Amino acid sequence: MHANLAGLLKSHFGYSSFRPLQREIMETALADRDTLAILPTGAGKSLCYQLPALAREGVTLVVSPLIALMKDQVDQLTASGVAATFLNSTLDPRENRSRLDAIRAGEVKLVYLAPERLMSGDFLTTVRNWNVTALAVDEAHCISEWGHDFRPEYRRLRELREALPGVPAIALTATATPRVREDILSQLALREAAVFLASFNRPNLNYLVEPKQDAASRIVRFIKARGADSGIVYAQSRKRSEELAATLRNSGIPAVCYHAGLEGPERARNQEAFLRDEVRVVCATVAFGMGINKPDVRFVIHADLPKNIEGYYQETGRAGRDGLPADCLLLYSRGDVAKLIRFLDEIPDGETRDHARLQLDQMADFAESDHCRRVNLLGYFGEAWPEENCGGCDNCLAPRESWDATTEAQKFLSCVLRVSQTGHPPVGIRHLCDILTGSRSEKILMKNHDQLSTYGVGKEHGAAKWAEIARQLARKGWIEIAGGTWPTITLTADGMRLLRERRPVSLTRLMALDKPAARPRAGDIECDMELFEILRAHRKQVADAASVPPYVVFSDIALRHMARDYPVTDSAFLAIPGVGERKLADYGPGFIGLIAGWLETHDRRHFAPLAGFSSPAPKPPKPAVNSTAQVTLELWRSGKSIDEIASERGLATTTIENHLAQAIANGEPIDPRVFYTAEEEAEIRAALVGYSEEALKPVFDHLEGRISYGKLRIFRAFEAVGHPA
Repeated sequence: MHANLAGLLKSHFGYSSFRPLQREIMETALADRDTLAILPTGAGKSLCYQLPALAREGVTLVVSPLIALMKDQVDQLTASGVAATFLNSTLDPRENRSRLDAIRAGEVKLVYLAPERLMSGDFLTTVRNWNVTALAVDEAHCISEWGHDFRPEYRRLRELREALPGVPAIALTATATPRVREDILSQLALREAAVFLASFNRPNLNYLVEPKQDAASRIVRFIKARGADSGIVYAQSRKRSEELAATLRNSGIPAVCYHAGLEGPERARNQEAFLRDEVRVVCATVAFGMGINKPDVRFVIHADLPKNIEGYYQETGRAGRDGLPADCLLLYSRGDVAKLIRFLDEIPDGETRDHARLQLDQMADFAESDHCRRVNLLGYFGEAWPEENCGGCDNCLAPRESWDATTEAQKFLSCVLRVSQTGHPPVGIRHLCDILTGSRSEKILMKNHDQLSTYGVGKEHGAAKWAEIARQLARKGWIEIAGGTWPTITLTADGMRLLRERRPVSLTRLMALDKPAARPRAGDIECDMELFEILRAHRKQVADAASVPPYVVFSDIALRHMARDYPVTDSAFLAIPGVGERKLADYGPGFIGLIAGWLETHDRRHFAPLAGFSSPAPKPPKPAVNSTAQVTLELWRSGKSIDEIASERGLATTTIENHLAQAIANGEPIDPRVFYTAEEEAEIRAALVGYSEEALKPVFDHLEGRISYGKLRIFRAFEAVGHPA
C-alpha cells in the first residue's frame, strides 16, 4: 500500500511530490497506528486521510464539524475521481437512503458525518455494518474545552471508538497548544499515538498591525489596493459585520456579511457567493471560516481584536492556503481590550474567566509588541524562529523608532516600589498611572498614595502613555503583571536591579499608521497575466455549470502554471500541478483549446525558472552568531558569567543562554560542564530521546521547568556539533 501512495497522489490529485510530513503521516496511518497530526492551514491535512483511504480496503469514516465543509470536501474529491459522500440534514429521505445503500454496497471510500449525526439514536449500530477500516477526526481541537472552537458533542466521540474497536484513528488540526494536544489524545482515547507536529510557520503570510483609527476607511483603502483579490474581514459583533459589509458595498466593493444571527438559507447563500467568486469580500464574526477551503483568499482583516492567539492564528490561516502571498491586517486599540474584559467579567466560573483573561492579555501583548510578529506567534505554540528578521511582518519591515525612556522607567519602577513599601497589597497599572499623574481620585486619597514621593512626578505624560510604558516594561521582564480579574503589578528581581543600578532604558514608540502595506510578493508565480485572466474566466463558467466553487475545478496555482507553460497536449497538461487523470478527462479539452487558440495570435512568453515550487520548503539554515549574540560572546570570553552578562546588558539570562547556544552551534569551544551537571545532562538526554522537533516547550514541560529553555538549547547545540560531554 505504501508504494502505491505516490501513484495515487498523481493520478487522483495531480501532484508529483508530498508536502512535509504528509508521507510519514500516511504510512503511519496505513500501519494501523493511532495518529495525531498538527499541521498548519494549507499544509495538506485532508490528504493525510484521503489518500490512505484509497490505498486500503473498506470505508474511512470522517468526522467533520460543518455541513458546508463536508460538501466542499466531497465536491473536490468527486472532481478528482474519488468515491466520497456525506450524510447530513440537507439531504431528503430518498437521497439519504440512496447514499446509505451505496455505502453498504462498498461503493464509497470516504463518508463524512457530523458528530451529532453519529451519536443520534442507534446510528452507531448502522455504522458498525459499514466495514469501517479507519476513522479520521477533522478539526480535532474542537474536542478540547481549552481550544478556541470547543464543541461539546465532540466529547462523545469516545463512544464511536468503543463502537469500532480496533479501528485506527487519525486526529487532525491546524492549531493546538500542548494542553489541547494532551486533551485530544485523552478524549479520543488514542492508543500509543504517533504525534506529528509540523512548523506552525506560514511563510507566505504577511502579518501587519496598525492603530485602529478611522477603521472603516482604512479597510476600504486596504481592499481597494488589492484589485480583484478575495478576502475576509472579521468583526466581534453581528451588527459590526453588517455595517462593514454595507460600507464596502457603498464603496463599490462587492461584499456580504456572515454571522449566526442570519437565517440559515441567507448564511448559506452568502457563503456560496464568496466561495464562487460572486463577491470579493465576506464580513463575518468568528462563526465563519472553520474548515473554509477557499485557497485563494489573499487577505484577512481583523477589524476588532480577537479574544486569543489561537483564534487569531486560525483566522489568519484562512489566507493564502494555496501557498501564494497573502496579507493579514489587525486593527488594534486598547479600547477593544477594555471592552472584552467587561465581557469576561460576566463569566461565572473563576478558572474559566482567569484562563480567558490570560489568553486576552497574550493577544494584546502580541498586538502591542515591537518584536517580530512571527517570533511571537510561533513562540505561543512553543516553536522558536531562528532568524532575527522574518521579512514578513510590520515590525521587521519597518522597525519602530526607539526613544530614551530611562527617566520614565525609573519613575514607574520607583512608584511600584514605594507602593510595596507602604505595606498595602499590590495595585494595578491604572492605579500606578494615577499616582504618577497626580490624580485626586478616591482610591488614591483613601490609600494615602498622594503622600508617596512618586505622587505627581509623571505629569509630563497622560495615563494612557504611562500605561503603554508599563506594558513595555512588563514585556521586558522588569515588572510582573499578576493574573486574575484585577491584575496587579510587582517588581521583578531584574526590575529591582535596573532601578538600583539606574541603567539606561530604551523603549519603542507606539505603532504608526504608515506601516508597509505588504512585502514584495516574491512567492507569486510569474505568468502571462492576460492568458491567466482568460483561463480564470473559463474556470468560472465551468464551475458554475457544475455548481461547484471555481477552486474545485483548478486552483489559481494550476492556472498560473498553465499561463506560463502553455500546455497544448494531454501529457503537458497532465504535468501541471493539480491536474490528475480525472480532471484531464473532464476539463482538459476546454482549457487546452483556449491555450492553443491563444498561441495562434500571441507569442509564448518566457519566464525565470520557479526553482522547485512544489518541493518541500528547506529547513531554516543554522543561524550564524548575530550582532547582539556577538556582544554576549565577547563578554563571555572576557571571563564574565551568564548572570553578570545578563545584568550588564539588561537582558534575561535565557536570552544570554540562547546567544551562547548560537556560538556553540557555530563552533565556539566551550566546556559543557559550565552550563549543566552530569546529572542534569542525563535528565535532559532522557527527556529528548525520540524527540526531534524544534519546539522545546513539550520537553520543558516534561522536566517541570527544572531546566531552562536556554540550557536545553545549549545541550542541543553541543549535540549538533558532536561536542564531547
